[in-house]
Amino acid sequence: MTSAPIVIRSRDNPVTKLLIGLAHSSRERKKTGLTVLDGAHLVDTYLRSGGVPQVVVIRESCMDSADAVGLRSRLAEADIKPTVMLDALVAEASQLDSPAAIMAIVTTPPARPIPGEASAVLVLDNVQDPGNVGALLRCAAAFNIPHVVCGAGTAFAWSPKVLRAAQGAHFVVNVVEGANVAAFLATYRGTSIAMVPHASNTVSLANMDLRGPVAILVGNEGVGLSAETIAAATARATIPMPGLMESLNAASCGAIAMYELCRQRHASPASS
Repeated sequence: MTSAPIVIRSRDNPVTKLLIGLAHSSRERKKTGLTVLDGAHLVDTYLRSGGVPQVVVIRESCMDSADAVGLRSRLAEADIKPTVMLDALVAEASQLDSPAAIMAIVTTPPARPIPGEASAVLVLDNVQDPGNVGALLRCAAAFNIPHVVCGAGTAFAWSPKVLRAAQGAHFVVNVVEGANVAAFLATYRGTSIAMVPHASNTVSLANMDLRGPVAILVGNEGVGLSAETIAAATARATIPMPGLMESLNAASCGAIAMYELCRQRHASPASS
């Protein structure tokens, strides 16, 4: 007969303190190199990517939920024992509108070096909104962009809001945090394309050949890319907008650019 699981009921428990501290402190996440996954979908995606969490927490009242039962089965196969925690403690850690049934503490995956001839790179320069950063990471994963460079001023990629918006993309793409965009552009041997508003020296994105190695540069929500970054790029592209809006937001701009890159390569792959 299986014994009832032990439930953590104290806020002073080391696991509770670590979970709550990581969930609410960017400094703590950066210092420890640990990340909190808030919700069953993120935890499941992490496990399916081959990740091994340090701690998996299940909210006490959700032990028999469909999400928890399925997760416990996968954890058992990997010989990982989940931790059961009092509802109120999980609610204090979770930042979802309805507190998560399942959370996990994982080691933040280390960034890999980006080859100078990488086939496709998304570069985020001072993109400050976590929702935009998460949406752009999700699009990068969807459109098979293997590398994302997060430059100065860009929202911390491993924050809860970015993780939720990205929906598991962090475990599919290579995320390089705190990068020097100028240094990256100086070593990248492909075409670097600055996404900018329409001007006399820009080319419509659809008229560019995106089949070779390409880095797409997306800038700040309000002011766009810096003049220095635009000058360092090898090309400047714009997205035609015949409607009445003056601009697109950063996530929409990046999504359209990545779609066009994917479309061109799927329709007519570059010869090797």
